[in-house]
Amino acid sequence: MRKRIIAAVICTAMVFSAAACGTKKSTEGTGGEKSKELKEVSFVLDWTPNTNHTGVYIAQEKGYFEEEGLKVEIAQPPEDGAEALVASGKAQFGVSFQDSMAPAVAGENALPITAVAALIQHNTSGIVSRAGEGMDTPKGMEGKKYATWDMPVEKAMLKNVIEGDGGDFSKVELIPSTVTDEVSALQSKSVDAIWIFYAWAGVATEVAGLETDYFAFADLNPVFDYYTPVLIANNEFLKQDPDTAKAFLRAVKKGYEDAVEDPKGAAEILCKASPELDTELVQASQEYLADKYKGEVEQWGYIDPARWNAFYQWLNENQLVESELPENAGFTNEYLPE
Repeated sequence: MRKRIIAAVICTAMVFSAAACGTKKSTEGTGGEKSKELKEVSFVLDWTPNTNHTGVYIAQEKGYFEEEGLKVEIAQPPEDGAEALVASGKAQFGVSFQDSMAPAVAGENALPITAVAALIQHNTSGIVSRAGEGMDTPKGMEGKKYATWDMPVEKAMLKNVIEGDGGDFSKVELIPSTVTDEVSALQSKSVDAIWIFYAWAGVATEVAGLETDYFAFADLNPVFDYYTPVLIANNEFLKQDPDTAKAFLRAVKKGYEDAVEDPKGAAEILCKASPELDTELVQASQEYLADKYKGEVEQWGYIDPARWNAFYQWLNENQLVESELPENAGFTNEYLPE
């Protein structure tokens, strides 16, 4: 784990050489006078820009960060992901997932990271397949080719829902593969079933006109309605500079609430920031997520302790983590704006 952190620091040192927690930079006004000093903050994505991240780009575009006295740099993640970079302190904030965080927040080698906000209130992931081939329920995956990341938690969850549907997980053909184009993979029949986040890959199949079947993990077992994705922060940064952490989250909150109110405008801002994205896909994805960023909660970003703990308890009971995860491990609502 320590080697991963060191590697992440080295490969991203140039990206963040100008940004460090506590650094301030003054800007020049139109008349040459110095304007408000801005504190520099680094934010690292979990993947390429997509609609999970829209609220951050809105906060950047509309000046919400600057209103809070912040200058925010948004960067792509290193190969090891956002967790290692945030843990190293080279980025103050990043994007992660409750399931992938689990090995990192317990035990002697725990990474100093904490989830400080839920970017989406419920787990929108599940299994997509070509329509009409019997995989609209988990049992139907028997004898079919599933693209696996070959991760213990992934396979344990799949086994749980298949056996819960009366199926035999051992009859699923596991094909080690990291699918980046779900539409092409299904159309070519290189695989039959793929674990996706519906807000992006599921919507992409709709935009492409590919008829699919789909089932969501959260619909089959409430334990699997965990938080994915989440916004994480460096623990030392949270301790030393809580006011900046709260200022960052206030700005981000405004961004996501704007995305809820105006999906079309939100899509335009994301496409402006990342012009390589498919405009039709982004627009459809924003419409899909508009009522899911906050869901039923009043407070943007709120993490329900009962739901968070239920998933980690399931990991403990199934011995899917090396060190037992204690109650409330790895998250806090302390820095959320009211």
